[in-house]
Amino acid sequence: MKSLGNYRALLAKVDEMTAGISTAHAAHITCHRGCDSCCRHLSLSLVEGVALAEALSSLPEDKACFLREKAKAATADGPCPLLDNGECALYVHRPIICRTHGLPILVSEGDGQRIDFCPLNFRNVQTLPGDAVVALERLNTILAAVNKFFVTEYHAAGTSGKDRLSIAEALLLEV
Repeated sequence: MKSLGNYRALLAKVDEMTAGISTAHAAHITCHRGCDSCCRHLSLSLVEGVALAEALSSLPEDKACFLREKAKAATADGPCPLLDNGECALYVHRPIICRTHGLPILVSEGDGQRIDFCPLNFRNVQTLPGDAVVALERLNTILAAVNKFFVTEYHAAGTSGKDRLSIAEALLLEV
């Protein structure tokens, strides 16, 4: 879908950044296939939701139906409906938050900032170099701009002007 071009370009940049962090700090990152306790049912920007819906539509029909049924049964505070036997069924197409999860992220809180990451990662590490940290606010600002541009070009049936969707709502979109 042409209107997803900016989002896909952003994903490529995010993947480049996260691959660099993961490679440089592999000894301190324990995330692996089947490590899914952080995979929760999250909300997404519309552009991310439509990208997931498009990816779902490219799956074999039986797999897509299975995931749509999981989406219908998903709860707001439950596990991600994309989890299938501890793995993401749309891993290659996962949203940005999933691509950065577990890595050190710079979070703004009130007047200060802190670095957050999975407690299983970076154990016994006293300091982190700046290139190991994802600037979450900057990334979210770029994603918001990409989403705003996307919304001006495209409006999915069933979104009713929403700017955020749950993963389950995204999986039920018709694209």
